Amino acid sequence: MPAPVVARTRAELDAALRGARHDGSTVALVPTMGALHDGHAALVRQARDLGDVAVVSIFVNPTQFGPGEDLEAYPRTPDADLALCEREDVDVVFMPSVEEMYPGGVESSVMVDPGPLGTILEGAARPTHFRGVLTVVAKLFAVVRPDVAVFGEKDFQQLALIRRMVRDLGLDVRIEGHHIVREDDGLALSSRNTYLSAEEHQQALALSRALQAGAAEGAVGPVAVLKTAWDVLGDAPGVQPDYLVLTDAYLGDVPPDFTGEARLVVAAKVGTTRLLDNLPVSLTPPPEGR
Repeated sequence: MPAPVVARTRAELDAALRGARHDGSTVALVPTMGALHDGHAALVRQARDLGDVAVVSIFVNPTQFGPGEDLEAYPRTPDADLALCEREDVDVVFMPSVEEMYPGGVESSVMVDPGPLGTILEGAARPTHFRGVLTVVAKLFAVVRPDVAVFGEKDFQQLALIRRMVRDLGLDVRIEGHHIVREDDGLALSSRNTYLSAEEHQQALALSRALQAGAAEGAVGPVAVLKTAWDVLGDAPGVQPDYLVLTDAYLGDVPPDFTGEARLVVAAKVGTTRLLDNLPVSLTPPPEGR
């Protein structure tokens, strides 16, 4: 299995993808910030199924980190990342510098405004986060020019905003989500899990337990879903909930009489580590007589 081509500049990326663009091959992109794990590997496998050429970008994007957040401490494992990309048969790995992605400087860069959806949930806690996320994703789309891009559903609000950006700006790329990949004990895979001590890891399992308990009440209705989930999360030692909400597929409010598919979304701190998780919820009463 050949090692992927590593491109660190736009010129090198263009050279690596010139053949694919010339012969009409479809390009599938998996944007990442590195510290790759089995969840990323699942995204890569989906990308390989969706495109002829698989591209993984690895870039710790400074504009999505706010003051006091973990930009400098964010895990960086380039050698292990490249080894995973080779195992998963990635064709091209794009590993640009900050200067390559923000040639005019970060502070003076044009930024993408996420609109009202960027001010709720994670956006309320991290006011500049989604502006940075959408800006770097738009830049990657412009540089890589993928036909399809694959994102994990763990960052559900991020996925919804990227889909909205693509629609509103008329970007010619298909967005595909991949279900959350979990550890055997249920914890959603995340690069930030490396920050957790063994005790904190056990405490963090309350997030998935709360989501599962709430989702099991879907046939009863939205009020029961939220109450049950909060009952589990509120009693969990070591967990500091930020929010636990039930939304529709577009992050809209779910009224008490809502039926259909919804999403139970949670954010909480365990120790000093902020964790996200979510789970689909079917708010459809069972047929009469069952």
